[in-house]
This record gives sequence, C-alpha cells and structure tokens, in this order.
Amino acid sequence: NARTCARGARATGSMAKIANAHLRSCIQQVLEGSEEKKREFLETIELQIGLKNYDPQKDKRFAGNIKLPHIPRPKMRVCVLGDAFHCEKAGSLGLDHKNADGLKNFNKNKKLIKKFAKKYHAFLASESLIKQIPRLLGPGLNKAGKFPTLVQQQEDLSNKVDEIKATIKFQLKKVLCLNVAVGHCGMSESEIVDNLKLSINFLVSLLKKNWQNIKVLYIKSTMGKPVRLY
Repeated sequence: NARTCARGARATGSMAKIANAHLRSCIQQVLEGSEEKKREFLETIELQIGLKNYDPQKDKRFAGNIKLPHIPRPKMRVCVLGDAFHCEKAGSLGLDHKNADGLKNFNKNKKLIKKFAKKYHAFLASESLIKQIPRLLGPGLNKAGKFPTLVQQQEDLSNKVDEIKATIKFQLKKVLCLNVAVGHCGMSESEIVDNLKLSINFLVSLLKKNWQNIKVLYIKSTMGKPVRLY
C-alpha cells in the first residue's frame, strides 16, 4: 500500500514539535520513578494522548497499526488457532494453541468465547482455520477487536509472534483519549526514544489536521506518575 509506505516514511522522521532533549528527559523521569518504587513486575510504558478539534460523532474515526522497532510488551499473551502443523510448532515454542476441535468444544457459547478472547491480547490463525472462525466461534473475537492475524505455513511462527507483539494500534472510539504501550522499564532510553518517535509521528499522520489535533501527550509507567511530553 503506497499510502501506508509514505506514511511510514513520514512516521520515521524527526519530531518537529518535541525537542530530543525534552523527550529524553521525560523518559529519564519515567525510568527513575520506576526505579525508586521497584515493582514485582516489569512495568509497561504508555503513551497517553489527548486530542482536540475532533468530533468522534461526525469526524471519521481513524484506526491504524504500526510495527515498532522494539517489542513494547514482551509478556503479551498470544494464542495460535492452528492446523496440525502450526499446533505442533506452537507447542514446541511453548505457545498456547487450539485446533479446530478445540474451537468446536466452545459450542458457540458466548460467555466462554468472551472469556477466551479476554484471556489473550492477540490471536494468530492458520489459513485453513481462519475461514472457519465465524462458523465455529461466531462474532466473539471480532467484537473483542481480536480477530486473528493470518499465519502462512512458510512463515516463521516465532517471528510472526514477535511481529504481533511489536505492533501497536491507534483507534479512535467515542472519547478523545487514547492509550498505547510504547515500551517497558527494562528497555534502554534510546530504544524507548525510537519507539516513541515512530508512535507519535504515525499517530500525527493519521489525524486530519496532524499536530493541530493533538492537545496533550503524556508518558507514564504502569504504576508511575504521568510526565507531560507535549
């Protein structure tokens, strides 16, 4: 898609609106805060966005995915809905997986399917299975915004899982606030800078009036205080 490529090229550029030094000092504050109060788990770093001059009722609601250079959520739970080949592969990689029979066992029970969708952040599916999902599971995964990503036999499953973990989604719903994971507190400062720049520039490229639609940008760790970027 030429438009996405052009956007990607724009997205990787520098950020005219946020000075590098300010970006780095904000990241340092977040990392220092997480060091002061060490948690039992690896904190995620989120980008929080407030928009302006946007009417979700009237204006087109945007949605876009972008793959970050460094995986923001290494512990993200991914489940493989696979044929025999992919289930075996998933098993050897220690990934949760289900075959067609496993999906049939849900008996289209909406409660069980909802619980299943909630348990994972994302799903991958073999070609033979992806076509059967609406028939076997109904619209449950779709409603949860987690319809599986196709994985082909010739693709490396482990790389595909990493690709899913590295991809973030910007989607405007009914409110003018968005939250996305852009890193974690175990990353180096420069890795977080890479991810943040790409995320922010990509978001700006999705907006109708670009930077004029951005009201505020904050970054924060899971348990930390928000730090204002913009």
